[in-house]
Amino acid sequence: MNNAQDLPLSILAVDDNPTSLRLLESMLGRKDFEVRTAVNGMEAMAILNEFHDTIDIILLDRMMPEMDGIEVCNAMKANEKLRYIPIIMQTAANHPEEISEGIATGVFYYLTKPLNAEMLLSIVEAAGKQVRRHKLLHSEMERRKISFGLVQILKCTFKTLDEAEGLSIFLANYFDDPDRTLTGISELLVNAVEHGNLGISYEEKSSLVADENWQQEVTKRLADPQYAERIVTVIFERKKDACYIQITDEGEGFDWKQFLEVAPSRAMHNHGRGIAMANMLCFSKLVYNDKGNQVTGIIEAEKKQDKDDFWG
Repeated sequence: MNNAQDLPLSILAVDDNPTSLRLLESMLGRKDFEVRTAVNGMEAMAILNEFHDTIDIILLDRMMPEMDGIEVCNAMKANEKLRYIPIIMQTAANHPEEISEGIATGVFYYLTKPLNAEMLLSIVEAAGKQVRRHKLLHSEMERRKISFGLVQILKCTFKTLDEAEGLSIFLANYFDDPDRTLTGISELLVNAVEHGNLGISYEEKSSLVADENWQQEVTKRLADPQYAERIVTVIFERKKDACYIQITDEGEGFDWKQFLEVAPSRAMHNHGRGIAMANMLCFSKLVYNDKGNQVTGIIEAEKKQDKDDFWG
């Protein structure tokens, strides 16, 4: 599983300004990224259609002639092969309405102009972490795949992030579209450990990520007697009209309402979009209890097309 972690990310940078493209290439050149470029949306779509299986992330300018950033997003949503590629959109800092418009089309990562190299690399790494994790989980899911259709109800418990990742691979296979559901299950299980049982707030994670102490803090809390015995309980149930996955942690809960969508004020942060991705990309519906320590993800069989309609 480690090989996918070592492969360089492939990025398609799209901007109608040649100077901006050169600047992007220079900034991205500080890390081991493979960078392709396109000067407008039409050229970007041509590259994506030809090389979709080798491009990991799109770095997309919002305002372009011929085909702007939003039109590219809509075209990608309508294409089964392109709809799950993460998009980082560049926009003006004083145009929050552009961020809201992008969020509505499924864009979860943003950069403001003029670009800052440190922020650019931070956001690209955040998107890259999503890409790498999905690749690893998907490859494991394919390797372990067997027939899961006969199971009607299943109960599991776990404690650690490694267990969360392994269980997400296992549980995704119980859904009719495992590839669609995998990321959402993984995000919710990880969230139940990090923010649920370990009690790390959004603000604390922001600070820990900035100081590169996030993983150390998770390890520390998993060994702390205050948190060490807490478990996450997962129940899967298949009914005639839908599949359900209920995830319950033993934490204090949180204000989940603000995380069902990516708020423009948090759009430039390098974390905090997992619940929104699960809600918008992976499930027909997410239902939280009032406390926020239990979430149920639902995929309704009779409304499965509704989620596809969201993508185009």
